[in-house]
Amino acid sequence: MQNMTDRHITPELFDFLRELKVNNDREWFKENRVRYQTYVQEPLLQFIREFDFRLRAISPQFLADARKNGGSLFRIYRDIRFSKDKSPYKTAGAVQFRHRDWKDAHAPCFYLHLEPAGSFLAMGIWRPDLQTLNKLRQGIVRQPDRWRSITGAPGFRSRFVLSGDRLKRPPKGFPPDHPLIEDLKWRDYVVSRELTEDEVQMPSFIDDFAADCSLGAPFVRFLTESLGLRW
Repeated sequence: MQNMTDRHITPELFDFLRELKVNNDREWFKENRVRYQTYVQEPLLQFIREFDFRLRAISPQFLADARKNGGSLFRIYRDIRFSKDKSPYKTAGAVQFRHRDWKDAHAPCFYLHLEPAGSFLAMGIWRPDLQTLNKLRQGIVRQPDRWRSITGAPGFRSRFVLSGDRLKRPPKGFPPDHPLIEDLKWRDYVVSRELTEDEVQMPSFIDDFAADCSLGAPFVRFLTESLGLRW
């Protein structure tokens, strides 16, 4: 258990991100790089390290990888190659605990997003390609009762919101009169919960986050197994 006198996320993390949003340029970031390393990067890497055994208790197939590059911590640098917005830095800190057999951000995962007035936790699969998306839909068609029992569980429904992009019409290849057609229209299979700054700064937050991941684990397991991946 986390020492109740310690916390990973502090007000300085949010102060830095607020100032970065106003001063999103390379010169300012260079002058404030030590603040980023001290209040954002290192605390989140430590969060990842300490979350490892908690995550393995949920599923050993998901990784808590505390490398500075290529691991669970998202880079602060934006990919601006194809974007009209040329701001070089992301104005949020983010951590993704993804399935070990999937190598990109579209993996089954547990996710933490830290942003002033916009923090949240999420889990599931974000923006899968069409082949992956159809496997998820087929999983729902094959096991409708299991899907209903997971997404309709009172504790799950009261804690999380199923959200993301959705088709206006039934997806091709699926009957428009299917009892779960509204669920089959999703383009993202993600549940989320908003977080306050006070909440994420609590010393108990790492255990609270683990508890939420455990509560949402049946949902992530359903998606993971629908793709033929190990849980």
